[in-house]
Amino acid sequence: MTPVSKRRSTPSRPALAVILAGVLLALTACSLPAPMLQQTDGAGGPAPVAGLEEYYEQTVQWDSCGQDFECGAVTVPIDYDDPGAGTIDIQLKKYGLSSAEGMILINPGGPGASGIETVEVAPHIFTSELREQREIVGFDPRGVGESAPISCFDDEQLDEWYTTLYDVETEAGWQDYLDAVTEYVTACETNNPETIGHVDTVSAARDMDVIRAALDIDLLDYLGFSYGTKLGATYADLFGANVGRFVLDGAVDLTLTNEELGFGQAEGFERAYRVFLDDCLTGPDCPFVGTVDEAYEDTLQLVDELSERPMDSGDPDRPVTDGDLLNAIILTMYSTDNWPLLSGALSALRSGDGSQVKFLSDYALERDEDGHYETGDGAQVAINCLDHPSDDEIDYEEVTAEAAELEEISPLFGPALGYGEVACAKFPIKTDFGPRAIDAPEAPTMVVIGTTGDPATPYEWSEAMASQLADAVLLTWDGEGHTAYGNGSCIDEAVDEYFINGILPEDGLRC
Repeated sequence: MTPVSKRRSTPSRPALAVILAGVLLALTACSLPAPMLQQTDGAGGPAPVAGLEEYYEQTVQWDSCGQDFECGAVTVPIDYDDPGAGTIDIQLKKYGLSSAEGMILINPGGPGASGIETVEVAPHIFTSELREQREIVGFDPRGVGESAPISCFDDEQLDEWYTTLYDVETEAGWQDYLDAVTEYVTACETNNPETIGHVDTVSAARDMDVIRAALDIDLLDYLGFSYGTKLGATYADLFGANVGRFVLDGAVDLTLTNEELGFGQAEGFERAYRVFLDDCLTGPDCPFVGTVDEAYEDTLQLVDELSERPMDSGDPDRPVTDGDLLNAIILTMYSTDNWPLLSGALSALRSGDGSQVKFLSDYALERDEDGHYETGDGAQVAINCLDHPSDDEIDYEEVTAEAAELEEISPLFGPALGYGEVACAKFPIKTDFGPRAIDAPEAPTMVVIGTTGDPATPYEWSEAMASQLADAVLLTWDGEGHTAYGNGSCIDEAVDEYFINGILPEDGLRC
């Protein structure tokens, strides 16, 4: 068993997991596709699900909420197995030009990312051709953002939660870590007693069908990114006959366990950071010199130094830690457009100025300059733990061995991915969900997109989803960053043509 060093100690919420769960710079700069069927006016469309007629018969009432934007909501049952036990409202936001015909529902990923916030930057994500022809509708899934968010800690508690380190190689440190995680997930249940057990992906997919009906659409067109591919595939499995044009960009392999997902992401971010270093070293403003291996070792040394001696950030109460540096690196791996931000932040850090790294870390954690966090800090852990429940018992030697293996895969990112199953082991609600292949046999052909250099959802996962679905085509973007649509490539053209004209892209399209 490899000992866990001081630097390898895990934050109370592992830095890497936090980053992957949030709405990151690149994730908010994605865009859309979908399957091949015409939307109708709803006449003679799908019948409401039995027992849920009152929800299916509602209509979205849109109100203006800014130029080219309208806002609305749909009411859904908290528990679909007991629809009389209470309701929540799912908030929607629509971007649409007067010339647009038809709607595309989107989800930016996470889990825990806000579709409403994504729509607010629609002009920077979706091509002008698509925006002219289709209205873009975003929603905050249950537990997220404006839709009954799962909030566990207040701002002060979150500051501590994101920065406290535990030396899990010691018995006392391990117990402190278990206690802290238990306190967090218990707070999630205490503060959200009615909804905490009902923010799973299946429930969110059922909400999507209520949204479809409330929008008066027979066949739902949908673009999902990252976790949004899991949500879309789940919807297609449940409501295949209601699927229109579906595009799943940056797909997740739904057969993988939490541990296997962690291994895949450790490899993905390791490779991506080395590609960044290779690019950086060929430019004029790189903070490193020498080879990629030497620059990588310099990065590890920076992490070690910050673990032992946090650096001034400009705020004496909030120094820059090793976790902040990991947050900044992971955040900027989501898009090559962000690489110059990282180069600048690393250069400043090496000169004794940690303010830029702190800014990027705060952005990743959705903390504003006034110290306020976005609502719904518990959405990611709640959704993941309901979808991937863990046994109550934790085998310390087993999880430590797994953490050591992750560190071997990636000395930089692996430690931050270790011990991730602890939160779900301590999570108070257990379900019968878990990894499983989804084939969606009743759905029409769906479009799956993978990026060869994707750090967060490795390309192999998109290949896996495309092979598991009963009918799917796979498109490939040979590039770096998370998800492909919006890069100005043949992927954009193929997706736009699919959504606008219903022309299915050729399987195997690659650029």
